[in-house]
Amino acid sequence: MSEISPALRLARTNKLIAKYDKESKTIFGFWVYLMTDCVLFASLFATFAVLRHNTFGGPTAADLFSLPYVLAETLALLTSSFTCGLAVLSAQQRHKNRVVFWFAVTFLLGATFLALEINEFHKFVAMGDSWRRSGFLSSYFTLVGTHGLHITIGLLWMAVMVAFVIKRGITDGTLKRIRMLSLFWHFLDVVWIFIFTIVYLFGVIKV
Repeated sequence: MSEISPALRLARTNKLIAKYDKESKTIFGFWVYLMTDCVLFASLFATFAVLRHNTFGGPTAADLFSLPYVLAETLALLTSSFTCGLAVLSAQQRHKNRVVFWFAVTFLLGATFLALEINEFHKFVAMGDSWRRSGFLSSYFTLVGTHGLHITIGLLWMAVMVAFVIKRGITDGTLKRIRMLSLFWHFLDVVWIFIFTIVYLFGVIKV
C-alpha cells in the first residue's frame, strides 16, 4: 500500500480545518441569535412586570387564568422537550426512522401546546378582554404571543427537518442542523417556564 504524500495529507488537513471553522462559525452565529432572543424576551418580561397591575378597571390575572389549563400547556411543551432530546440521541446514533418518529411526536406535542394557547387567546378576545383592554393585557398578549410565534417557527423548522431526513438520511450537516433545532426548542421551553412562573403562577396567587 502506497503512503499518502505529504501534499495530499496537508490538503486533507486544510480541508478538515476549513470544515471545522465553517461549522464553528455557524454554531457561534446561532448562539448569538439565541442571545438576541434572550434580550428580546427579557425586555418583554420587564414590560409585563411594569404593566401587570395596570388593568384599567378590567380583569386581573387571577380573574382570567386557569392554572389547570396552563399546566396542561406546560406538560405538553415540557414533554416535547424530552422527545426532542430523544430525536437528537437517535440522530447521533444514525437511526433515521427513530429520528423521524421522535420529531413527529415532538411536532404533535408542540402543535397541541400552540392550539391550547390560541384557544386561550380566542376565549379572552371573545369575552372582550383583548390586547386593547388594558396595559396588563397588552403586555400579556405581546409576551405570550411572541413565544407562540417562536413555537410556530420551531414547528415549521421541524417539519422541514423531518422531510430533509426522510429524503437524505442522517449526514454530518443534518446532525448539525438537528442539534441547532434542539437548542432552539429547549430555549423556548426555558422561556415558557419563566412565563408560567411569572405570568400565570404569580398572577393567580397574586404575588
